[in-house]
Amino acid sequence: MRELHRFLIALGYFTRLPVPAWVGWSSFELNRATRYFPLVGLLVGSVAAASLWVALQFWTGPIAVLLSMLVSLLLTGAFHEDGLADSADGFGGGWEKAKVLAIMKDSRIGTYGAVALVCALLLKFAALDALGWQALLALPLVHAASRVPPLLIMAFMAYVREDDSTRAKPVAEGLGMTEWVTGSLLGLLPLACAVALGLLAPLRAVGLLLVLAAAGLICALYFRQRLAGYTGDALGAAQQVCELTSYLALCAHGMA
Repeated sequence: MRELHRFLIALGYFTRLPVPAWVGWSSFELNRATRYFPLVGLLVGSVAAASLWVALQFWTGPIAVLLSMLVSLLLTGAFHEDGLADSADGFGGGWEKAKVLAIMKDSRIGTYGAVALVCALLLKFAALDALGWQALLALPLVHAASRVPPLLIMAFMAYVREDDSTRAKPVAEGLGMTEWVTGSLLGLLPLACAVALGLLAPLRAVGLLLVLAAAGLICALYFRQRLAGYTGDALGAAQQVCELTSYLALCAHGMA
């Protein structure tokens, strides 16, 4: 029951899905619930895949992909896309750490954020459309796996905002080994199951893992260089970068 409680806390935090009133709120439990971040991603990806399958029964591929993307955005409230836009504005518009953080905190979207958001959504649409029916498998696998690098960034890097009002503060404090190990296993388990069931070729899975690891490492190194740590917006940006590069890797000629 305790773990179910933590999963529901994670579900309420990372999505717009309603959770029972008895779940309540606890910053301590939210920190422990971080282990279910990839599992929430698996749920979001599975719903997006189901939406894609239903839409394909009535419309052409491009329309179905757009509707599926809309469903995932509604489920998460564009939580991670907002982090991508804020990060692009901050890194693009500021040079000093303090300036970057100040721009990130501004709720208004700027040129860098708008360009990053539009390009990311267009690339995601094009990649999922290119995958065709394989997108039904890619969506849950990638949504789960792309949450692993942000989890590791939380575990091994410092949170750099000093104010306690930020939404990411409770999940950024004292992320223990149990959280990041459990979360990593949950995020990669669907990929391993897909290989075991013959749904995904082993070499293709290894290639996806390498691309995912490279994207996560590049994000982490960039955050360390620019901020000496990470913020909640940076985590959202890392998830989006990892998700997008995973789709691109799966539909690349050498891996398809």
